[in-house]
Amino acid sequence: MNPRIRVAALLIDLEADLRNRLLWDAVAPAPEALASTQPFCIDTLIFPQWLQFVFLPRMQALLDAGQPLPPQCAIAEMAEVHFAGVADVRALIELLREIDLAVVAASS
Repeated sequence: MNPRIRVAALLIDLEADLRNRLLWDAVAPAPEALASTQPFCIDTLIFPQWLQFVFLPRMQALLDAGQPLPPQCAIAEMAEVHFAGVADVRALIELLREIDLAVVAASS
């Protein structure tokens, strides 16, 4: 499978997983929250919000525009920190790990 198509498919899987876990917000955060300069908008968003409102749209925009993908991606590590002690998130973290690997593979 084309590496960029693989990334796109995994992003669709991520959205579905977030929705199934009820981690998908119906209302976007305020523009100020999205304008954070901190990694993962840690000062203004919780991690699932960052995935929904920052990561997914940015990755989709890069794919749609045919732009290069980031040479590094480590969102699974942040998920492990955010979801520490939460039961039944192993599949989500593994999906994020797959995304990390697919993004790097598609960037080369």
